[in-house]
Amino acid sequence: MRDPRVVKLAKTIVGYSCNVQPGEKVLLEAFDIPSDVVGIVVEEISAAGGVPLVHIRQNEVTRALLINAKEETWKAHGAADLALMKEAQAYIALRGSNNVAEISDVPNGPMQWYQTHYMQPVHFKRRITNTKWCVLRWPTPSFAQQAGMSTRAFEDFYFEVCTMDYAKMAGAMKPLAERMQKTNTVRIKAPETDLTMSIKGIPAIPCTGDKNIPDGEVFTAPVKNSVNGKIRFNAPTIYTGSRFENVRLEFRNGKVINATSSDTKRLNEILDSDEGGRYLGEFAIGFHPLIKKPMLDILFDEKIMGSLHMALGNAYDIADNGNKSKIHWDMVLIQTPEAGGGEIWFDDQCIRRNGRFIVPELECLNPENLLGSPAPPKTAPFGSGGTGSKKKERATATRK
Repeated sequence: MRDPRVVKLAKTIVGYSCNVQPGEKVLLEAFDIPSDVVGIVVEEISAAGGVPLVHIRQNEVTRALLINAKEETWKAHGAADLALMKEAQAYIALRGSNNVAEISDVPNGPMQWYQTHYMQPVHFKRRITNTKWCVLRWPTPSFAQQAGMSTRAFEDFYFEVCTMDYAKMAGAMKPLAERMQKTNTVRIKAPETDLTMSIKGIPAIPCTGDKNIPDGEVFTAPVKNSVNGKIRFNAPTIYTGSRFENVRLEFRNGKVINATSSDTKRLNEILDSDEGGRYLGEFAIGFHPLIKKPMLDILFDEKIMGSLHMALGNAYDIADNGNKSKIHWDMVLIQTPEAGGGEIWFDDQCIRRNGRFIVPELECLNPENLLGSPAPPKTAPFGSGGTGSKKKERATATRK
């Protein structure tokens, strides 16, 4: 029996996110995805008049390739898949995972080959800039476990989040994108965080469900050498299968000069992948009204209501600050009262406090306006008793 929720999601991906037109070739990559789900997406591509090109992939096989491959292996894979990507006008990735840590034991050397000869040419240089594309996760039991939910409850949450009215959200994002475009200096304040940077002259891009699902952010990039101060990211993060908590970074003139975390050695190995690994390539503000806590998946975590995120490494061409790198590692800071609070300042005005937008033109992005629910009570100012140390300790204990 066809799950109507899957059909609705497939129609959203094909018709809205990728806007598939008759005759367009659509490369569909499915990682550990049930065959009936892949079949439904193929049906929707065909119904739109598109030509489906399907790759079925398994994460355990990818690990085997990474563990056993030589550099020439990834050069060959990169050349073959780049040729296929050049044939496609659209790209859809359904990414499931039975084990989020599947590639955590892959040595750094093979990961560098994979990033250099596969991810860079096929995805960063070709797919992102030359195709209509949409990437989304799939609600596996493993994913539900990461989120701390039952499989059934997580599926309900997942489909609600991924099929919300992104067209409505798109309209609400415009004032924030316009405000960011006019801003010179950004200041971020939170526990163990006081960071300044310039975003002057870098495009601000609203993300409205036409690239990633779920969506709900506006991103730009800092002027490369303008970042100064310190920041602690309070959401756990996973990179190449390894988990990191409490990542603390200190910046001087754009460069990370000190980096610590629950795995400081591995963190610095990744940042030292190349010259660009210690500079930021993205700064973004997240506001999806239904995503409220981290679940160790960046496509969800970077959209958390009341969050912001930054990416170390490669900048996107569409919001380019000139930083190039093999890595692009998003890290999330949640500024809701439960997570410790915080503020975002644009030039001389605080635009968001404790996760809520407080200037009139941006209040449309607060959850009650995106969802039509009643407004919550006003939160205490950042640094007052409402975000005191005991509350922060309780929030930290809950997240662990």
